[in-house]
Amino acid sequence: MEMAAAVETQNMEAGVRRYPPGDLALWIFILAELSVFAVFFAAYAFTRAHHVELFNTYQATLDRNSALANTLVLITASYLVARAVGAIQLGNTRTSSRWLWAAVGMAMLFLLIKGHEYAHHFEEGVRLSTNTFYMFYLSLTFFHFMHVILGMIVLIVLAVRTGRGHYDAQEYTDIESGASYWHMVDLVWMVLFPLVYVMQ
Repeated sequence: MEMAAAVETQNMEAGVRRYPPGDLALWIFILAELSVFAVFFAAYAFTRAHHVELFNTYQATLDRNSALANTLVLITASYLVARAVGAIQLGNTRTSSRWLWAAVGMAMLFLLIKGHEYAHHFEEGVRLSTNTFYMFYLSLTFFHFMHVILGMIVLIVLAVRTGRGHYDAQEYTDIESGASYWHMVDLVWMVLFPLVYVMQ
């Protein structure tokens, strides 16, 4: 362990970064999460193929404008996170912290928009048991919703720690790890949005 740490320190001092960026254990977790979502998506596609009319009918009740807005919000958040990583690589801790807080703001906006969408559906009496489409819709989007919450918490912790000077141009593995997780959350939505809201 000490030898590995020494090698990593030497690599960092020489300007060599590990790939993939961040902590390897987190990438294993990300792959596991992506596998779970892949199973969800495959089950949705398989079921949809056998209930096309039902899915098309109730898909039309979804708010595509809100979903599109949230797509833009998540893309913006990923851009802000990428800027935060770039800033810390240059040793600009305050700038990096600001970018992270801006990304947190985007995450909160996503949750507000999606929460409003859920509230509308619940007012209309939509539940998991309403029909097969809504069962998948609520399950998939809420599972992603929880990942956004977790990602936002991670970004808040990183923003606070960065602002306090815990990271610099030599050590920012945690920020890279947090950014990788957030990009995973964004990637999942890039599949979920067209699959559930658009494709017929």
